[in-house]
Amino acid sequence: MTDFWRDSGFGLLERKPNGHLVVTDDFLRAYFQRPEIRPPDEACAAERALHEALLKNPREAVSSPRLDRLADSDARNNYRIVLDFRDRLVKAGTLEACYLDVFLDSAGVAIPPLFVEQMSHVILRSQLDGCADGLRLRAAETLFRSQKVTINDGSIMAADAETVDMFATTGGFGNLGQLVAQAQTPLRTVDLDVIGEDNADIYWDRDSRFDTVLNLNFAGDGLDALCRVLEGWVRHFLDVAVSIQPVQRISDEKWVWHIGLDAEGSALLNDLYNGVEVGEGRLARLLSLFRLDVDDPALMPQAMAGRPIYLAMCMTEDSVLRLKPQNLLVNLPLAERA
Repeated sequence: MTDFWRDSGFGLLERKPNGHLVVTDDFLRAYFQRPEIRPPDEACAAERALHEALLKNPREAVSSPRLDRLADSDARNNYRIVLDFRDRLVKAGTLEACYLDVFLDSAGVAIPPLFVEQMSHVILRSQLDGCADGLRLRAAETLFRSQKVTINDGSIMAADAETVDMFATTGGFGNLGQLVAQAQTPLRTVDLDVIGEDNADIYWDRDSRFDTVLNLNFAGDGLDALCRVLEGWVRHFLDVAVSIQPVQRISDEKWVWHIGLDAEGSALLNDLYNGVEVGEGRLARLLSLFRLDVDDPALMPQAMAGRPIYLAMCMTEDSVLRLKPQNLLVNLPLAERA
């Protein structure tokens, strides 16, 4: 089976029988090898000693006075952020438990978005281990990377936002391209390949390049692949089987529950549910509605057993899709949470 997402950190982790990822010293050590943490040439002796100690034992306790001895204020701040995240990982034991703890914490999300995205990335790598469908892997990218959406002639096309921005500013030529752009010299036009069922194999040679386009049209294979990823995401975390299908509208007089797959989607569904008038501009940013059904109704609160849950996926005013897959996990109505 072809490997993929080698830069996710999956190879540094161990897996429990249920597929959840056990935090290892090697995985923790990788955070202390990040560029923000590695001591620069001018680093003080205290910073160098701390870094060396943490590479040797990435679980070593670090006191506030010890951090205060670092001469560089940026280094002190960076270490506090990384050590706080490390402590969360160690306490949780698995990445899945840490991920849920972050979003169930009454104090709010207290770690940088980058770390959340990295956890999503490696957890999805575990969830999709053995997957032979490049289209499904491309759809899974939307759970941890923002997408720039273009709608032309009714086609909803999602391209990696960071990749789009890079080509917009450098033409794909890095620093050289940026210099050319600043000199107002026309850059080459780059057409990203649209991936679908018929050419899904192109993904394997570019799985970490994030340079393919996903078609999210209703009843299309791209949206179907995303539904399968979301189903697997819920099953992986909660051991709950669900089915998710796109729908064109919500015509349900007994609509009882909904979940936004992003901030825009949450706000839109809340307003629709409460009868608030929604303007055409907001409706135009709605990319898809979905119906989620829990396979075993007994897992839901009695008053909701067998009732569908509606989902919405929207782009922002600047045409960016930022999925929040944690919403499915923390807002799914289960009897054990009632």
